[in-house]
Amino acid sequence: MKKTWEGILPVYKPAGFTSHDVVAKTRRLLGMKRIGHTGTLDPQVTGVLPLCLGRATRVVEYLQERPKEYHATLRLGISTDTEDMTGKVVEEADAQAVTEEEAVAVLQHFTGVISQVPPMYSAVKVEGKRLYELAREGKTVERKSREVTIYELEINGFSKTGTYTDVSFRVLCSKGTYIRTLCVDIGRELGYPSTMVRLERTMSAGITADRCLTFEEIERHVADASLGEYLISVDQAVSFMPAHTVVNERTAAALQGQRLSPQAVVPLVDHNLPIRLYREDGQFLGIFGREPESHAVAAIKVFLPEQE
Repeated sequence: MKKTWEGILPVYKPAGFTSHDVVAKTRRLLGMKRIGHTGTLDPQVTGVLPLCLGRATRVVEYLQERPKEYHATLRLGISTDTEDMTGKVVEEADAQAVTEEEAVAVLQHFTGVISQVPPMYSAVKVEGKRLYELAREGKTVERKSREVTIYELEINGFSKTGTYTDVSFRVLCSKGTYIRTLCVDIGRELGYPSTMVRLERTMSAGITADRCLTFEEIERHVADASLGEYLISVDQAVSFMPAHTVVNERTAAALQGQRLSPQAVVPLVDHNLPIRLYREDGQFLGIFGREPESHAVAAIKVFLPEQE
């Protein structure tokens, strides 16, 4: 009988693969089609790429919204049309004079809510066409700025390379943050052209790099039937949602998607955010939420137990 995997598989994406490539290769390794990723990484970027397997694809939207952590290096003294080293050099300057103290001070200006203009080489759509498609045609169009949040930003490396100065940093940020653009904006604040020379995603969906598997490890664990030990269950993956329990006599109603009275769920749900709902024996039943007006608890995504 063919094995069906379910849960979140934490993959460490190597350089040279698109996120779609990672999904395609994992489909071949696992022999299953229903796999979705939780956030695109550019081909040259390495790091954490959680994949949702089977029914776990139903929680992709929640995992995508979680903060992400990156380790990056920007190079002062050079800028490119792609904002990273894959592009064409458009400006150079001698950046030897920059001090580490100046870099630390400028990085502090970028914490909190900031505005970014998406780079031309990005997947953002303008009038139905992706920006990178327009950029490849040699076109530049006006892009609307968008607000993102930088929760933490700290320098963790500073070095000189000829006329360049490299600044490495760790950043914890909201979904939709362009680290390439952050590098360019930091350089602009320091008064120099700059570009991103290295990027690794070290956390996504609450999953850190040390929990991730390489393709070789995935293949080995599939062969010896131990892959299940490395999968993160759906309810673990959404553990940032509060856990509640439905009383036994209303368990069947919950599984059928019926609305539950506030008293049928303990502890009482006192907010309108999604919750994890369990039956009294600890079996995960799905993601539920309180209706604003009636305060009844209604199903958002039901996960029927396998034995039922």
